[in-house]
Formats: sequence, structure tokens, C-alpha cells
Amino acid sequence: MNKAVLEGLLFVVGEDGLTFEQIEDVLNISEEEAKDLIMELKKDYEDETRGLRIDFLGNRFKITTKFEHKEYYQKLLENPETNTLSQAALETLAIIAYNEPITRVQVDAIRGVGSASIIRKLVAKGFVKEMGRSELPGRPILYETTNEFLDYFGLSSTGDLPNIEEIIKENEEEIDEDTNLYASRYTEEI
Repeated sequence: MNKAVLEGLLFVVGEDGLTFEQIEDVLNISEEEAKDLIMELKKDYEDETRGLRIDFLGNRFKITTKFEHKEYYQKLLENPETNTLSQAALETLAIIAYNEPITRVQVDAIRGVGSASIIRKLVAKGFVKEMGRSELPGRPILYETTNEFLDYFGLSSTGDLPNIEEIIKENEEEIDEDTNLYASRYTEEI
């Protein structure tokens, strides 16, 4: 059962990965048990019928794709049908563009939901890149938009993005007009 829980934990944390200490703490097991467990799961993933593997990167264990399948992942990303951006991806991209450089946790706080997988997809599509580490505790990765992002949206720089304050003001004015129309119609009928 611990192996299944560990697999789920690795999936949930995504690109952040897990340290031995986190595995020990969350599963309430010894260091030796944690090592055995991760090695057992790693061995399961080495089977040729699996498309993922467990890697030790940056002092953390992470679920990653197998390098030998790279050409298929590339083909998927280049396919026009899969090259469209979802509403969540557009939202995440806008948050990064207006607040760059920004950490994933900061994006999550603004969106109100986890964004790790979306940011991974935006990095894979070339719209977002890692640009260093924050000075915040844990030194999280900072993200910013790329030249591909600018090209895709026809911008020369992020300075060409619409002014967010003007958009908010226009939306508030539209809401006020709609409210006034409703109020005036309502009083006419009385």
C-alpha cells in the first residue's frame, strides 16, 4: 500500500518532487524503508511497458517521461490540434505575463487552484521558461514568458499587453450600465 501512496504523492507534487525526508515524514517510515520503497517503485517503472520513470533530480524524486519516447512527445506538441491553449492555460499565461517573474506558488495563489501541470505544458510549448530562483524560502523557480509567447500573440514586448486597470474600469462601467438599464426598465413598468 505504501508504494501506491508514494506513487500518488509523486504525481501530486509534480515537478517539485519529493525528498527522502518528505517520504519518511509523510509515510511515517524509516530512512531504510523509504529507500527500499522508492527503489521498488523505480524498478516497477523501468519495465518497458511503462511510459514513465522515477528520476532523482535536484535532490528530489520525480516522475518523468522516458527519454526514448521523446519523438512521440515532440510530435504531440507540434500537432495543431493539441497546440491550442485551454482557458486554464490562457489564464495561467496571463498571470505570468502580467506578474513576471513569478513563482508557481504565486500563480496558484492568484488562480486559487494548482497550476503545476499547466505551467509544465506552457514550458513544453515554449511560452514560459524558468528564469532563475526566488529569494523566498525554499528558493522556488521563477517563471517568465518567452519570445515564442510574444510571437504567438503578436506582441513586440510584454509592455504591449492591454492595460489591466483600463480593462477592469471598462468592465465596471459595463456592469454599471447594465444595472442602470435594468433599474430604469424596472421603474418604467411600475
